[in-house]
Amino acid sequence: MRGREAGTADFDRAADYVAKQFAAAGAKPAGEGGGWYQRVPMATAQPVDKGRITAGGKPLVFGADYIPGVSVTQAAVDIDAPVVFVGMGVHAPEFGHDDYAGLDVRGKVVAYLTGAPVSLQGEIRAHFANGTTKSLEAEKRGAVGAIAIVAPSQLERRPFSAYANGWDDVRMTWAKDGKPFAPSSIPGIAVLSPAGAEKLFAGAKTSFSAIAAAEKAGKAIPSVVLPAKITARLRNRLGAAESRNVIAVVPGSDPALAAEHVVLTAHLDHVGVGKAVKGDAIYNGAMDNAIGVATLIEAARQLAVNPPRRPVLLVALTAEEKGLVGSDYLARHPLPAGGEAVANVNIDMPILTYAFTDMFAFGADRSSLGGIVEGALKPMNIALTPDPDPAEGLFTRSDQYRFVQAGIPAVFLKTGFAGPGKEATAAFRGTHYHQPSDEITLPIDWNAAARFVDANVAIARGVADAPTRPAWNKGDFFGTLFKGPMAE
Repeated sequence: MRGREAGTADFDRAADYVAKQFAAAGAKPAGEGGGWYQRVPMATAQPVDKGRITAGGKPLVFGADYIPGVSVTQAAVDIDAPVVFVGMGVHAPEFGHDDYAGLDVRGKVVAYLTGAPVSLQGEIRAHFANGTTKSLEAEKRGAVGAIAIVAPSQLERRPFSAYANGWDDVRMTWAKDGKPFAPSSIPGIAVLSPAGAEKLFAGAKTSFSAIAAAEKAGKAIPSVVLPAKITARLRNRLGAAESRNVIAVVPGSDPALAAEHVVLTAHLDHVGVGKAVKGDAIYNGAMDNAIGVATLIEAARQLAVNPPRRPVLLVALTAEEKGLVGSDYLARHPLPAGGEAVANVNIDMPILTYAFTDMFAFGADRSSLGGIVEGALKPMNIALTPDPDPAEGLFTRSDQYRFVQAGIPAVFLKTGFAGPGKEATAAFRGTHYHQPSDEITLPIDWNAAARFVDANVAIARGVADAPTRPAWNKGDFFGTLFKGPMAE
């Protein structure tokens, strides 16, 4: 299956295998036309070259100063415009923060630091740190392009050289009638290093070194109208592809609730074949996320033996690695077999190399799912632990966020940091994440894997058997923003 890259025959072979396993587990097909699949038409984009970008007439250097952006909607991106640095690019007056206060960015390129203010908490911080959130805000204010500057504190986690890895990979989005879907129409021009930002800030009243110092110290970051104009010439090769979501269902036992689907998801795709490491060029993605799909299949088997009241959809998603594309398509379109999604439980890259005793439940406390999650895990002696690292923005980086954006309450479970958990997670992410070594030879704790399945099944069953469908907590930020069902 050669790493299961979305849009390839390798992925399709994996999808066929998963469909057969769903059938063997006792689930029923819930895709288009009574089959197992939901077709996902996609548009593709790949940079033709490294692009040309100048700041104040001085060329920026690929790899050292910048990584070019890639547009899925424009074959040619030509920008000549003044630049305004807008801090972190966050407009959140309801939380006492507005980087755009007093600024006019019409007809200009906005440049912003990655991340979000430390004053914002948890999932809200992740939302405002998300690049799409920032791009939409800039577009709404009349900007013509966006530049992301990697925040100095984030370079401590990931060196700028790592951003160049995969710079020329194929990007994807879903398409309708051949038209690519893009939430924002303004191009992301580039990602800049601090060295590139220094050139962009040349001659400004505030230096980038001062900005960097403020960010690292957690202090307020000023907005700055920059004297330099940015010129960008970027070329992209646009194309088309097709992939599919694999959709199974365990029908519910209560006919009155047959239209209310609890959706369990795990992405099936990985990054395919790439640069060889120690002679191995196949990026297998065992932990990311074959083991998540295996959890789905076992969940189907357990649920089919004793179905809950509501039907449970089990979806092996495509193109998560391309930007949560398969889940976005699923959440934005009617379910192929009818009915509606009332909740999402997402499974993505659980670290199962140790006997975990706690879990992170991203998004749970924002809706009625919180009580169900707690009630499911307590009898298993699994503690719930708050997000240990909001700066990572995990809430917006996996498929559950596409359901949240559709107004659907969702939860994303990860194994926790208690005991050996923190060390095991760091070891996997530092050595095996998106590497050929993420394969079945990892020291997987199969008892932990079974316990992880049981936890997800207990949560899904709790949601499916609940007397009422899930709702966002009254006044919740995400429920309000995305117009989901709200508790009275």
